[in-house]
Amino acid sequence: MRAPAATAAHAQRLLAQVKQVLHHPVPPALEQALRTVPRHLFLPDRIWRGDGQGGYDLIDRTAEPNRWLEAAYSDVSLVTQFGDGLPTSSASMPSMVLRTLLLAGLDAPSRPLSVAEMGTATGFNAALLCALLGDRGVTTIEVDAALAELGEHNLRAAGYTPTVIRGDAAAGWPEGAPYDLVLATFSVDRLPPAWTAQTAPGGRIVTPWNSAWCCYGTLALTTHPDGSAQGRFHSFASYLPMRRPQPARGAPGPEGGHDRPQTSASALSPWAVAGGDLDAEFHVGLAVPGASFAWDTSGTHAPARLEVVDATGPSWATVDYDGQRSDRFAVTESGPRRLWEEITATYDRWLRLGRPGVDQHGLTVDAAGVHTPWVEATGRRHTVCPAQAAEAAAEPPGIPGEFAASVEDGFPLG
Repeated sequence: MRAPAATAAHAQRLLAQVKQVLHHPVPPALEQALRTVPRHLFLPDRIWRGDGQGGYDLIDRTAEPNRWLEAAYSDVSLVTQFGDGLPTSSASMPSMVLRTLLLAGLDAPSRPLSVAEMGTATGFNAALLCALLGDRGVTTIEVDAALAELGEHNLRAAGYTPTVIRGDAAAGWPEGAPYDLVLATFSVDRLPPAWTAQTAPGGRIVTPWNSAWCCYGTLALTTHPDGSAQGRFHSFASYLPMRRPQPARGAPGPEGGHDRPQTSASALSPWAVAGGDLDAEFHVGLAVPGASFAWDTSGTHAPARLEVVDATGPSWATVDYDGQRSDRFAVTESGPRRLWEEITATYDRWLRLGRPGVDQHGLTVDAAGVHTPWVEATGRRHTVCPAQAAEAAAEPPGIPGEFAASVEDGFPLG
């Protein structure tokens, strides 16, 4: 059965949903771009929509053309490709795409801009950029050869001809540099050096963010003439992480511990740091690098167990809830890092800072590529020291160790 054609009513319906999420009218330039670029031309015949229970519901255009078109013009994320049973590419929620474009300053560009888009995927975001800036100002880079071919095909079918590069987005595209804007459609946990090197001074870098602990937030940085960049995190968006060719390695876990596990008890509830409080989880992700978690609710070891592992080494920890007490939890740790101790110290510090939200955090990247995250709270800017470094810091009288560096370089907010 042939799919019905998209109509102006479909675009109007999508815009109405986007406005609800943004809580304000869509700026005219972005509204026109969303009306102009037909989203359905950038979707494959088979798409998957979240089923609300952690799984995905297949929508086949051939079998369900009306349902497929309805999904195409709904403000939802749609998975477009799987690998090893996990999503590897998706069409992002249009409202999140527009929020990113707003953060990049594309609601009303005052002059012609050149932009490098990192991650072509289906090509929809590149098409919006072309509609806003013109085809000649847009370069888009995709590491997946099949996706690059698909994205370029979709763009041309919709009438857009940006420069499409098949390559590693982490390396950027120096031939087109310098760019006024570098815009990523996937999340990173570090800023690739090429992005700052290829962005003109005073330019913008906008990218979704992730840590091993928390995949959430969007970072917007401004570059400076000395090669550094600084900016803030914003509380929206959860994107798939950057894909890069890399050798396979064994996953760390309890089986890989190199020393005798140590047991203790903790008053910190595992749900406080891994139960959906994105502000707390974001802060933990910055301060406890490499740590990730998974819940085991099978009842094999305990009614509920939080498993924590270090992606960079053999350390691990488990935190067990016995089904009765919510003020005391059994902890087992192994490896050179005491992960739960680090997490507990980080969470205590976050509480003392007044539970700062994602939007109170920022990042400075110096000319050498050194990343320094910070948080603005209690009237000062505090460096977010990795918990390991904080524990090792000397403790001046009256100042907890994890604050030793942050109070020293803190300054009143103007």
